Amino acid sequence: MTDQGRIDGRTKLIGLTATPIGHSLSPAMHNMSFRELGLNYVYMAFEVDNKQLEDVVTGFRALNLRGFNVSMPNKTKILPLLDELTDGARFAGAVNTVLNDNGKLIGYNTDGIGYFRSLKENHIDVKGKKITLLGAGGAATAIAIQAALEGVKEISIFNRDDEYFNRAENNTVIINEKMEGDCIANVYRLEDKETLKEEIAASDILTNATGVGMKPLEGQALVPDPSWLRPELIVSDVVYIPRKTKLLEMAESVGCQAINGLGMMLWQGAAAFELWTGQEMPVEYVKNQMF
Repeated sequence: MTDQGRIDGRTKLIGLTATPIGHSLSPAMHNMSFRELGLNYVYMAFEVDNKQLEDVVTGFRALNLRGFNVSMPNKTKILPLLDELTDGARFAGAVNTVLNDNGKLIGYNTDGIGYFRSLKENHIDVKGKKITLLGAGGAATAIAIQAALEGVKEISIFNRDDEYFNRAENNTVIINEKMEGDCIANVYRLEDKETLKEEIAASDILTNATGVGMKPLEGQALVPDPSWLRPELIVSDVVYIPRKTKLLEMAESVGCQAINGLGMMLWQGAAAFELWTGQEMPVEYVKNQMF
């Protein structure tokens, strides 16, 4: 930023659209990175849902924002509002990062990359492993697609019988029929608790990629009982506020390695930061300051 972090007439604006928004650590993460590197940028969060999204994107374009992040519930709804999608975003059918390239709004998806980088940082090798994935929204879809790219052997996707179940089915078609590699994807209804229990028992990793566990669903979990878990199972959550969801509390109570969403948030943010600024985020500095 400018001297002592002041905003001036040349400051470039980066945004975030989501609801709820107040819990987000992204503004702190990016703004401290801008200050540390002396970049004249500022990152701001905006409370936006699907009904407001089109107007907001039009406004961002008119204001010539350098770019913005997109979080729940807007990651899939934003697709038709952009000028171009990268292959990763198009494959996942969801966008979490937008770059304004001389007036052209380009959609990227860094969620899956961030999630698996987080597992790697926790010394977890996913190649040849089986994952049970809860959810089929924007983040879940990015994780599912990236899982196949990372060499996961099998992925079982569970979602409620709602508007996103078709997306869960589509994700399995993409992985099984359109992507190279040997990953096998299956889809089940989350209401089928018997099958969910069986798939968790047969998996190496259980991942909650839904908003269950964060406000307004704090204190809830899609796994009803700790007896469904075992010490050898790795349990991860995309939620990072609270840092320990009910699912992760249950996981720790039976001796599982439990990983919250902070690492995914950090590494997906690092990828977005480089797109906007052309520089690498000072990840170790951010870790020391925030985590």
